[in-house]
Order: sequence, then C-alpha cells, then structure tokens
Amino acid sequence: MSAEALRAKIREVPDFPKPGILFYDITTLLKDPAAYREAIELMLAPYRGERVDLVVGMESRGFIFSGPMAYELRAGLVPVRKLGKLPAETLTVEYALEYGSNTLEIHRDAIQPGQRVLIVDDLLATGGTVRGTIDLVERLEGEIVGLSFLVELLFLKGRERLQGRQVTSVVQY
Repeated sequence: MSAEALRAKIREVPDFPKPGILFYDITTLLKDPAAYREAIELMLAPYRGERVDLVVGMESRGFIFSGPMAYELRAGLVPVRKLGKLPAETLTVEYALEYGSNTLEIHRDAIQPGQRVLIVDDLLATGGTVRGTIDLVERLEGEIVGLSFLVELLFLKGRERLQGRQVTSVVQY
C-alpha cells in the first residue's frame, strides 16, 4: 500500500472543530488493519537502520503509533503528556498555540543522557507541540534521532521550525 493509498483512507471533515478548518480524520485509516499496519511500516522505514533506545510518543494520537513503533524497534516507550497526567516528578514546558498556550510534561527519569530518541506523533502542523517535546528531550540530554509523523500539513510550514532535524512524514497535504 502506498502513501497515496493511505491518504485515500483519511477522511476529510470540513468545518471541524470550527468553521473554515478542514480536519484530517485518521480514524478511518486506523480501523483498516492493512492501512494501519502500512502506516506504521512507512513511519518506521527511515529509522530501521538507526539505533533507537526510546520512542517518545506525544499525547494523544502519537500514542497510537509510538507503541507499535517502539515494539518493532525493540526500544522503550516514553509518553509526553499534557499537564497533570504523569504521577511522578516531571519536567514541564509551555508552548504557544494559535490562541493561548499549553503545557507538556515528561517524567524526570524518562530519558538518560545520551539515549537515542525517536519522537512520534500523528500530525505535524505548525510544529509548536513538537518543539516543546524536543525541548523536554534535550533538557534530559537525550539525542534526537528523528521526528516521525503520519500526516504533515505543508502549508503550515511546521518543518521550518524543525530545521537541522531529520523530519519524516508519510502523507502530505
């Protein structure tokens, strides 16, 4: 199955969550076993030859892909969550949204200095959330191998905020 075939499995929902927004709904891809499996394979492909110690999954749809990817890479899995969701001592970062800000956190003991990390999410839009995640990983002295996304919204230019990083995406709009 090609990236174009996967793209055809993603439902486009106009005016969600507000008028003027075209939402790319991946649930239609996820319910198709072959498409879901192929999405994970294509997200993994650029990193199969790399040593990856940990896969960092970004809340919440990033978890859908990061778990199977960590399993396939024989790596550990580290969640990055929204504020107040992790039970032990955390590091936090505030990042800008289109209107306002949000806070992400990671357990302080989640990454050891020098561990090689692959960051995974379902969507690269403006890059703000992943920039926050990069900040958390770097504060714990993790070495970022790459950033893997299922969907990239090219018109929002999120990749430009991630210059100098290996950024891969399967489906682009």
